[in-house]
Amino acid sequence: MNARQALFAADWPGSALILLAAEPPVQPDRDEARRWAVEELSKREYRDAEPDWLAELWRQFLDWLQSLGDGQATAEGTPTAPLIGIGIAVLLGVAIILARPRLNTRRRAPKEVFDADDGVTAAAYRRQAAAAAARGDWPAAVVDQFRALVRSAEDRAVLEPQPGRTADEAAEQLSRVFRPAAGRLAEAARVFDSVRYGSSSAEAADHAAMADLDSTLDSLTPTYADSASAGLAVPK
Repeated sequence: MNARQALFAADWPGSALILLAAEPPVQPDRDEARRWAVEELSKREYRDAEPDWLAELWRQFLDWLQSLGDGQATAEGTPTAPLIGIGIAVLLGVAIILARPRLNTRRRAPKEVFDADDGVTAAAYRRQAAAAAARGDWPAAVVDQFRALVRSAEDRAVLEPQPGRTADEAAEQLSRVFRPAAGRLAEAARVFDSVRYGSSSAEAADHAAMADLDSTLDSLTPTYADSASAGLAVPK
């Protein structure tokens, strides 16, 4: 099964076995089979979804493939390529079954800035961000700092409170009235989503940039000229 077929199988349960049965047998040489396995199963979606026991199984499988490359695993003349093909198919099937529910959950995530019934103030978010930064929890610091700047805009009546607002929506709306910070807002939204709803981590520099943007927005006066009003608390 190649990479495209593996992705198809992830979207259509049970198709992995159909694909394996339908396509003609492939007889890669030992090095090519090992490369296929390493490239496919090293993808982030499989690593993110794997439980501890699958990680250990994967490590042992890679050790076995390495031993084949060193000529230590099988006796001379033993047909190793079919065995490798079977091993690849089995591990791909297990990885797809385990990864699919988690990947689907991640795709369905609403990516909202705030949690439901969130009444936390901007000042409280800033305190939480500072506390997270002090203990080196940069993902939490980044998330709370972005929430602080959005909540601050609501408190200043720049943004209308809007349940379900996403980071991209907040950044786009704020960019209309804080044009000098438009690029930084778009980047802040991207970092927030990748940390809060993706699999990315964060570093001290990410939090520092987010905190500086929060401070900058507080010092700027919003400009509503030629701005669409959707999402904005435009003065009457």
